[in-house]
Amino acid sequence: MNENLSVRELEASDIELIAQYWADADSSFLRSIGVELSKLPSKEIFIQNLQAQLNEPLEKKKSYCLIWLLNGTPIGHCNTNPTVFGEYAYMHLHIWNIDSRKKGMGEKLLQLTLPFFFDTLQLKTVYSEPYALNAAPNKTFKKVGFEYLRQYVTTPGALNFQQPVKRWELTKEEFQRKKK
Repeated sequence: MNENLSVRELEASDIELIAQYWADADSSFLRSIGVELSKLPSKEIFIQNLQAQLNEPLEKKKSYCLIWLLNGTPIGHCNTNPTVFGEYAYMHLHIWNIDSRKKGMGEKLLQLTLPFFFDTLQLKTVYSEPYALNAAPNKTFKKVGFEYLRQYVTTPGALNFQQPVKRWELTKEEFQRKKK
């Protein structure tokens, strides 16, 4: 299955898919990934925000999004937010369809994603702070070679409740070393 996985930059036609993912997601699933339901914007606001992101010059993007594909069909996205061009970004991973989760695709998709982040955004470091109780991304980061830094309690983003998170880090230098 992994040979049919690919990654590409966000296109205007993807915006509805991402907004629909958030609008249709089961509330128990959203809580399991650390989302505070009362902070979730409407589908229309998601669409407006994604359209604005798409039109922003690369060096000024606070968020940069890639689409994950299986057999050419979008199945998820990975975005950075916040992003400091040429320095660092915080990464978020989302597989939209429940049937596509827990199939081992996240590791391969992340390996395809990281060169975009390091090269396109000229990043020195990529971080991620998933909900500590959300096992899937934490296992994936370890497999891909991220360094576990620490666990602490915070409100990691605008859509989240206060929660324990695990901070992971991968430098461009370390990523390139592990690829060899």
